[in-house]
Amino acid sequence: MFAINAVAPSPSPDPNPHRREEPDFDHYADLGCEVAPTCFACPLPHCKFDDLPRYNKYRRLAPDLYMARVIHNEGLSIAAAAARFSITPRTVFRVLNRHRDAMQDLTPEEAAVFASLAP
Repeated sequence: MFAINAVAPSPSPDPNPHRREEPDFDHYADLGCEVAPTCFACPLPHCKFDDLPRYNKYRRLAPDLYMARVIHNEGLSIAAAAARFSITPRTVFRVLNRHRDAMQDLTPEEAAVFASLAP
């Protein structure tokens, strides 16, 4: 039988455990994305690349968020909103329901960002 210490010796302790590691001096081109021109100017709390499924979910809801924002800001009735966006009154109700559900997960700032991404 082999002794464990003979096969894999334990690592020696760091003589200076409070040492700071040197920062990486890699050149990083902060090109941003369609949300913001740079990562430091991004209004989202999490990068879209860190949680891409969540970003894509709300990106697909961007037209609904935009329509609901216009309806609320201008105080449009259901009939007026249907005429303004060339959709049926039932679709206006669907848009408002999806907006209500999305606002349970989004902050008002995030909703404004996604609404601005609407085509």
